[in-house]
Amino acid sequence: MPGTRHRSASFERTLASAKSTMVFSEIVKLAIDSFRASKVRFALTALGMVIGSASLIMVVTIGLTGKQYIQKLIQGIGTNMVELEYSGGGTGTVKDFRSDFLTRDDERAITEQIPAVATSSPVLEMRDRMAFGDGVVKDVLVLGVSNQYEVVRNLVVVTGRFFDELDDQTHTKVAVVTEPFARQRFGSADAAINQEIRLSGIPFTVIGIFKERVDTFGQTEVADQTILIPYSVARYFTGTDNVKQIYFSIRDQNSVEDTAKQIVRVVKSRHKPNSVYSTTTLTSLIETAGNVANALTVVLLLVSSVTLAVGGVGIMNIMLATVRSRIREIGIRKALGATAREIKLQFLVEAVFISLIGGVIGTVIGLALPLSIRFFTDYRIPISAWSVVIALVTATAVGVIFGTLPATRAAQMDPVESLKYE
Repeated sequence: MPGTRHRSASFERTLASAKSTMVFSEIVKLAIDSFRASKVRFALTALGMVIGSASLIMVVTIGLTGKQYIQKLIQGIGTNMVELEYSGGGTGTVKDFRSDFLTRDDERAITEQIPAVATSSPVLEMRDRMAFGDGVVKDVLVLGVSNQYEVVRNLVVVTGRFFDELDDQTHTKVAVVTEPFARQRFGSADAAINQEIRLSGIPFTVIGIFKERVDTFGQTEVADQTILIPYSVARYFTGTDNVKQIYFSIRDQNSVEDTAKQIVRVVKSRHKPNSVYSTTTLTSLIETAGNVANALTVVLLLVSSVTLAVGGVGIMNIMLATVRSRIREIGIRKALGATAREIKLQFLVEAVFISLIGGVIGTVIGLALPLSIRFFTDYRIPISAWSVVIALVTATAVGVIFGTLPATRAAQMDPVESLKYE
């Protein structure tokens, strides 16, 4: 009957599934019994995987921490900043060439036409010489900037204050100087406040001491001996509205590159066709730093994978020794009806268990340090969930790869010869 045949086939599939489940559970129990019988051997074999997995977790943590640190440094400079600079070109003959410099009107036009620009500041550069006492005379850099320069360049006012819009509008002769200048000229930052300095014979009152938020690796217009004064005052020294650079702060960090292109288009529309203007942003620097950190992490991961490979070789050697010491057991199991597939699976499961348990312990150890730092300090060390997944998957793969040879050798043994083995 069709119904009887269908029920018979279903029963046979269920019985086969139950048998395979029972066989696998027996294999797992045999592996556990084997570990209990030789705990020291099992622990020493798993030690290589513990070290390798812990190393992998730590390498990823160190790589992510380094990447985070570098990105914070760059962000401290100002990731939403755009620097506009005149690069060359102009009009006239070779003997009477006229440069096409940027002006304060360009700054106003850009801020009016591009809503993405939050704040801006021109930079008017001058040089002067100043006595520092004991007959020492040094060159100093004088920058005429607006009151927004502090925000745009992400500066830190250590002592005192930065000049404000009222100082700029009333042409007040005030100055903000760098920490090295204050120490060398007046002895300390605090001592420099309200002191008088002379630029081209004109007295200025020091109202603040500033520094850059992070080290800019030399990529900055600010030198050690730098004095900042209001732009409205600085332009009387030069007698021109021409500026060297204009800095812009962009509202959204994700639109920095697009806004930089818009700034160039606006300024070019206001100048001669052959004049060249360029912008500089830190977006590409952040991407490059991230790529470098990722590349270093990958290299370190490859190095740590050698430790895992060494652990895998250790597992293979121990499993080969285990197969030799259990030849009679293999013969008895085959005589009782165990197939080559079941023998192979038994020893393969043992190898994977050793590798995976070592990987789990190593992962816990690898996570212990960053989690402890997070728990006991305010520093948030980044932890990657993917590193845990990679460590456990790699540990399993190592067990399978390096356990296949011993398992295959055990499965291929002749049962008769195995029973004769002493």
